[in-house]
Amino acid sequence: MHASGKKSDLALLRKVPCAPLRRLLDNLQEVLLATKLALLFPAVLLAIAARIFHFGQEWVFVLSLIGLVPLAERLSFLTEQVAFYIGPTVGGLLNATFGNVTEVIIAIFALYQGKVVVVKCSLLGSVLSNLLLVLGTSLFFGGLANLGTEQLYDKMQVDVNTGLLILGVLCHSLPLMLRYAVSSGEHAESSWDSGLELSRACSIVMLLAYVAYLFFQLKTHRQLFEPQPQEVEDDGDDSVSQDEAVLGFSSAMIWLGVMTLMTALLSEFVVSTIEAASESWELSVSFISVILIPIVGNAAEHAGAVIFAFKNNLDITLGVSLGSATQISMFVVPLSVLVAWIMGVPMDLDFNLLETGCLFLAILVTAFTLQDGSSHYLKGLLLVFCYIVISLCFFVLRQHGNGSNDDQVGVASKPWRI
Repeated sequence: MHASGKKSDLALLRKVPCAPLRRLLDNLQEVLLATKLALLFPAVLLAIAARIFHFGQEWVFVLSLIGLVPLAERLSFLTEQVAFYIGPTVGGLLNATFGNVTEVIIAIFALYQGKVVVVKCSLLGSVLSNLLLVLGTSLFFGGLANLGTEQLYDKMQVDVNTGLLILGVLCHSLPLMLRYAVSSGEHAESSWDSGLELSRACSIVMLLAYVAYLFFQLKTHRQLFEPQPQEVEDDGDDSVSQDEAVLGFSSAMIWLGVMTLMTALLSEFVVSTIEAASESWELSVSFISVILIPIVGNAAEHAGAVIFAFKNNLDITLGVSLGSATQISMFVVPLSVLVAWIMGVPMDLDFNLLETGCLFLAILVTAFTLQDGSSHYLKGLLLVFCYIVISLCFFVLRQHGNGSNDDQVGVASKPWRI
């Protein structure tokens, strides 16, 4: 059905007499309509209208979150299109940079507004979502769909990513342990902002480690991260990568710029209305930032990871989930610290005890779950259950302030009554 619909669309486009108009319609077809998420694009316009006509801020927040789902998926599609023209190495770097552009833009806007809590919680939540929810549901549904088939994956890719994630959580733990060591009187501080200085130094180390990871992934050990082409079936699903470009280079770059601007606009809406949504729904900013925003931001890659798991292609599933978690932890988080340094905002890597503990345990559980190189549905179910109990933990928290003071991220001042 999908293929015949596509052919009829192309036949109609060829009848358009004006060549520039025909190319424009073809681009609109490929970029806006050739995805199952096209039905969510009206939310983008509705979010802008709600902002202009001063509807309730919680409506602006919800519509902006919904609108970010197709925008994030199309950004991934457009970076793949550009990668066809600039080669695998630079294309891989572009994919690594734009793979989590939604989180990067939200972080920059939140830093500009001094909302360090939102930055920390949304980035932490993105890592937790990829490790536990995206990977867990993929392994669960993939296991159910392939009950009679042995599900194997390349353990080398898992080892590399989990090693980087452990380095990342170590860099988060050191400023936290330094703060507790100093407050308990075991050690004397060299300066009042030694934790901040340590965080900035660790961030530079994390970025260097990420550069080494890119060199390892794109140059010296590229074969470990490349999917086997014979296992990827092209059944017309827009989540499956294509073998050739469907857009020209200039068209792809223009659309990439347009989609990035729209993502930036909706991200600014989300950041500016998060406190209003928090008050209206009587949920903490921490819960909305750690749970709701990352689920929306990861929705497109979540769907793709599940589809590949259904096809028993777990190497791609792991590349999507673990790769995205590694990008956030080792690239976006330290980049946010350095950008905050440039902006004069005192953001550090101290995510507080509860948040850092959840991150450490999530990485530990994921590493143990993936250590033997094979999978079944129970592994995925356990990861999802881990995500649920962490979500419940943040759900029962109530939070002081408006999200601008990072010393209050995990403070439970008023328990939620269930």
